Amino acid sequence: MKKLIMINGTMGVGKSEVSRQLLKIMTPGVWLDGDWCWNMNPFVVSDENKEMVLDNICYLLKAFLQNTGYEYIIFCWVIHQEDIFDQLLTRLIEVEFELYKISLICSKKALTSRLQNDVNAGIRTPDVIERSIPRLALYRHMDTHKIDVSDITAEQAAQEIKQFLLNQA
Repeated sequence: MKKLIMINGTMGVGKSEVSRQLLKIMTPGVWLDGDWCWNMNPFVVSDENKEMVLDNICYLLKAFLQNTGYEYIIFCWVIHQEDIFDQLLTRLIEVEFELYKISLICSKKALTSRLQNDVNAGIRTPDVIERSIPRLALYRHMDTHKIDVSDITAEQAAQEIKQFLLNQA
């Protein structure tokens, strides 16, 4: 049965890099980053755009889940509320799959360091630190499997996710 691996966490925690590494070791697989569906200029968070992004994500997830070429569908996004999981999953009810929800968490110090490196590299704007740090606590209380990435590499986190999946089988 297909495995949908949903990886969430606050901005800068390492979702994209962990997903990139996980795709290398979980084959045959495909990876969708929810941020790709928000790649717009100007970036506008409106009800219309939220609905469009959810529709686009679910369209792609459904297509990947129905494609016979993939066993592992990896999806990462800044899902900070259970309601967002629910909005996504209710749109996928006609497709059969095993669901794995994983939250990447880390210390405030580790997150600040990662985000500051991104700011210094011009990848993010300085305000991301003050927007991301308060969200850390939200992920600790979600109905997900937690992986603390404070002191491990993305490759190590991907291996931990792989082991978690194998243990669930």
